[in-house]
Amino acid sequence: QGEVRSAMYSPDGERIVTGSEDKTAKIWDANTGQELLTLTGHDDLVRSAIYSADGERIVTASDDKTAKVWKGGKSGQELFSLQGHNNWVYSAAWSPDGQRIVTASWDNTAKVWDANTGQELMTLKGHESGVNSAFYSADGQRIVTASYDRTAKVWDANTGQELMTLIGHDGYVNSAVYSLDGQRIVTAGRTDKTAKIWDAQTGQELMTLQGHDGSVFSAFYSADGQRIVTG
Repeated sequence: QGEVRSAMYSPDGERIVTGSEDKTAKIWDANTGQELLTLTGHDDLVRSAIYSADGERIVTASDDKTAKVWKGGKSGQELFSLQGHNNWVYSAAWSPDGQRIVTASWDNTAKVWDANTGQELMTLKGHESGVNSAFYSADGQRIVTASYDRTAKVWDANTGQELMTLIGHDGYVNSAVYSLDGQRIVTAGRTDKTAKIWDAQTGQELMTLQGHDGSVFSAFYSADGQRIVTG
């Protein structure tokens, strides 16, 4: 038994995958709640588990310093392990075309991997503390990372070059994601209890979302870009 750290739907809405402190991920029938599969192989808690856009694979991130890729169908077979970080892996996300995976780690880096072979392609170095999240833009050309160093950073997804740093949070940044059109980034602040919206092209801070009385752990845009939800 253990605390559930993440829960995400499959693209078709028929399955849910959860990551847990019990070192497993589980797949559930989203219509009945029935447990279908347990993904066993990590040696420490699973912080996140996410389906690929085609629903065929799942990537999990773990405190055992690895991420793992699994078949998303009936077998739940482990395909390979992404090994290279030297501290906890906080999150893992797919590129929109499913060809790459980006991982964020407490070793102050993010890494990009070939999603078909598990080969490490590049390391995104520049943060001065642990990296909490890493996400692709919808066009797959950029990656945004959020860190305990109080910043988010934008990177060229093909070269790994750091393009800009988003400075403005008064404390740790828990997450950073793009709007679907790629024009905005929203960040969630753990310490300053705010979310912030940024111009994704210039890095300029556009507004601060105030109202929470505690840490903001996540913030996401609606598909049409008109709304933001924070937790």
